[in-house]
Amino acid sequence: MAYMSAPASTIEDAVLAALATVDDPEIHRPITDLGMVRSATVGGEGVVRVELLLTVAGCPLRDKLRTDITAAVSAVPGVTGVEIDFGVMSPEQRQALQTKLRGGTAAAEPVIPFAQPGSRTRVYAVASGKGGVGKSSVTVNLAAALAARGLSVGVVDADIYGHSVPRMLGANGSPTRVEDMIMPPEAHGVKVISIGMFTAGNAAVVWRGPMLHRALQQFLADVYWGDLDVLLLDLPPGTGDVAISLAQLLPNAEILVVTTPQTAAAEVAERAGAIALQTHQRLVGVVENMSWLELPTGERMEIFGSGGGATVAESLTRTVGATVPLLGQVPLDTRVRESGDAGRPIVLVDPTAPAAVALSAVADRLAVRRESLVGKPLGLKPR
Repeated sequence: MAYMSAPASTIEDAVLAALATVDDPEIHRPITDLGMVRSATVGGEGVVRVELLLTVAGCPLRDKLRTDITAAVSAVPGVTGVEIDFGVMSPEQRQALQTKLRGGTAAAEPVIPFAQPGSRTRVYAVASGKGGVGKSSVTVNLAAALAARGLSVGVVDADIYGHSVPRMLGANGSPTRVEDMIMPPEAHGVKVISIGMFTAGNAAVVWRGPMLHRALQQFLADVYWGDLDVLLLDLPPGTGDVAISLAQLLPNAEILVVTTPQTAAAEVAERAGAIALQTHQRLVGVVENMSWLELPTGERMEIFGSGGGATVAESLTRTVGATVPLLGQVPLDTRVRESGDAGRPIVLVDPTAPAAVALSAVADRLAVRRESLVGKPLGLKPR
C-alpha cells in the first residue's frame, strides 16, 4: 500500500501544535514558549526531526523531554518517526529566558515574588520553640497533602543547620542553574530547595547571621518557583537570625507553631509564637505533635503529657489579641518516622493512619489561596 501524506504545511503545523503541549519538566511551561524548540521539520517519509535547545548541557531531565516529545509528536497523523537533536542554549538565549520568566525584567537584584502586593501565594512559616518536636515532619506532610489536593506547593528548608526536608520528601534531584536563576527539584508534586543540595555529602554548615540572611534571600528570589498557591518554610527552632530575616523578607508570612503536649516544650513554643507580636506577622495556628500513643487495646498513652497545644494556643491568643486556634493534634505513630526516612510522607503512603488523618485535616484548613485585590474595583461610590 502506497504511503499517503497530508500537505507538509499541515503536518508541520500539527507537529508545532503537538510540541506546544510538552512542558519543560522543571519550569512547567511549554517548550515552545521557552524558546527551546530551535526547529521542527518533516521529512518526505513522515520522519520528524526536532532540534531542541536545553537550558544547560547536563540537563538531568533530558530523557524525560525525549520521551514526552516523542509521544506527543508521534500522535500526529502522518508522522512515522521522531528524531531529536539536543543542543544547548547560548548565554544570550539563557539570559532572554531568565528575563522572560521574571516577567520581562532583568533586575540587578531579583525581587521576592511572594512579598509583592499582588502575590496570591499563601506563605506559612512553620516554627517551633525547641528542636525535636517534629516540625519538619509536619512541614513535609502538610506540603504533600496540599499538593495532593491539586495545589501548586513549594517548600523552603530554612533550617540551614539542621536541614532534613529533602530526605523526608524524597527530593533526590539537584537544582539546575539557568544564568542567575535556580530551578528547584520536585518530589510528590512539591518543589523544594535546601542548603543540603549545595553542600558536599553531609557536611556541616557553619555560618553566622549575614550568611543565613543571604541564603534565605536567594532561596526566595533566585529560585524560579512559578505560580505557587502555597509556600511552606521549615524554620530552625527558636527566635534567632532566620526568624528575624524572614520577617524582613516576607512580612506577609503567617506563622504556624508546632509543639508537643509537654509543658516545657509548650512554654518554649509560646516564645517562638510571640515573636509575631514584634514582627507584626499573623499567627495562623498551633499544631500539637506527638499528642498520644494509641495502644493495641484502644487506650491512649499520653507519653508527653497533655494540653500543651491548647495552652500555647490560649496563651498566644491572649498575647496577640486575636484568635490563634489549635489546628490539630497529631498522635505518635512509628509510620511517620518510617515514611519520613524513606522519603514518602505518611499522608500519601497511608492516608488512613490516625497521624495522616490529623495532618490532612490541618492541610484542609490551610488550603486557601489568597486572592489579590490588585486591579479589582471595590464598588465604592461617592455619596
